[in-house]
Amino acid sequence: MTLQLRFAALSDVGRVRRDNQDSGYAGPHLLAVADGVGGAARGDIASTAAIQQLRGLDQDEHRTAGDEGADDAVAELDGAIHLAHSRIADLVAEDAELDGTSTTTTAVLFDGAVIHVAHVGDSRAYLLRDGELRPLTKDHTFVQSLVDEGRITEDEARVHPHRNLILRAVDGKHEPEADLSSLEVRTGDRLLLCSDGCCGVLDDDTMAELLAGEPLEHVPGALVGAALSAGSTDNVTVIVGEFTDDDAPAMPPVTVGAAGGESRPATSWIARRRRPEEDVDPEVLRYAPRPPRRFLALRRALALLLVLLLIAAAGYGGYRWTQTRYYVGIHDGNIAIYRGVNWDLPLLDLDHLQTDSGMPATTDSLGQDALAQLADGIPTDTLGAAQAKVRTLIARACAQLKPPTPPKKQPKKQPQKTGKKKGATTPATPSRSASPTTPASPGATASTLPAPCGVA
Repeated sequence: MTLQLRFAALSDVGRVRRDNQDSGYAGPHLLAVADGVGGAARGDIASTAAIQQLRGLDQDEHRTAGDEGADDAVAELDGAIHLAHSRIADLVAEDAELDGTSTTTTAVLFDGAVIHVAHVGDSRAYLLRDGELRPLTKDHTFVQSLVDEGRITEDEARVHPHRNLILRAVDGKHEPEADLSSLEVRTGDRLLLCSDGCCGVLDDDTMAELLAGEPLEHVPGALVGAALSAGSTDNVTVIVGEFTDDDAPAMPPVTVGAAGGESRPATSWIARRRRPEEDVDPEVLRYAPRPPRRFLALRRALALLLVLLLIAAAGYGGYRWTQTRYYVGIHDGNIAIYRGVNWDLPLLDLDHLQTDSGMPATTDSLGQDALAQLADGIPTDTLGAAQAKVRTLIARACAQLKPPTPPKKQPKKQPQKTGKKKGATTPATPSRSASPTTPASPGATASTLPAPCGVA
């Protein structure tokens, strides 16, 4: 019995990314999703190239139901992925800025009874049958290899710091190695193809519940909304299909995301759900352009002016603070007090002379260590503290420079009177007005000391 494939698709830029690098396609015989990788290298171009090559397979005349057409269908899928690889290589050759771009690719080709799956990267395909969600693909990622080895769980893989490290992709450099498989389907089965912006944040139970519990046309919106609400920071693309045995006319194909000119969609499914009262065609909202940003140059100029004002205010506040500080240094060879801080800044003086003590700062008077500290500046919090420091230094210098005190003169011992003898001569007594002669001091004299020491 030949079945029909009904489908629905939705791609959303998400809440963080500025543009949509996902692409998706849904038609009567083909469902496909591609998640572009590359950031500045334009992953949207790679995903678009993949979808453009794959959607050429969505043709009635090439579909033969049953096993006899299986090999041809699988070969066509594999060939389309290699054509996408070649197309990306040509694009990079034409524009070196695209070097580094690549895309995941997951596609399902339907022949009326059997689906044929081709998969490269970390987008996924699932089959829902009798309420049970079954994965049809396995991620080509580093964290999936850890899961396969039993080193981490599926839940841990969703938050692993290297969860976005892809081991296989369609990149125009390395020949793609797609996983290929086939599976017979039956009435009521549903398919889900999605980028990792959806399956990377939602667990299987949540996806199965939404895939089974909503009308087919509502499922993409429900899954996208749930992924964004769960905190997805990536683009989110969802393609769903359902197999029926009715005779309804075939649905027209749908292309979403970057391949559908939806690089920067304006309105997500969540926004539409918040305004159910508005009678607006969802397709119009989905493809609506972003409203232009008005007065962008003026806003940038104002933002720059605000930044400059904040810098100026911070600089003025810093300068005012420096003028509340003091330090003891050297001015013209003397110990001196400066107001400010001893910092060297171009075109700006942060200190000025407050007081010159007049006391020379020399190695002989202060010592090598104290002189080195003065040369660097001895910081203090207040003027009083600086003055106290200067007094201490002057006292030390004066103690080093003051001459030694001469020893006190001992009085002469007078001879005892024994009476005068005839003819004896009394020795002459020195005159009281005569001053004894003091030998010169080998050091400096008081008259040669600096003024601070002389005053002291």
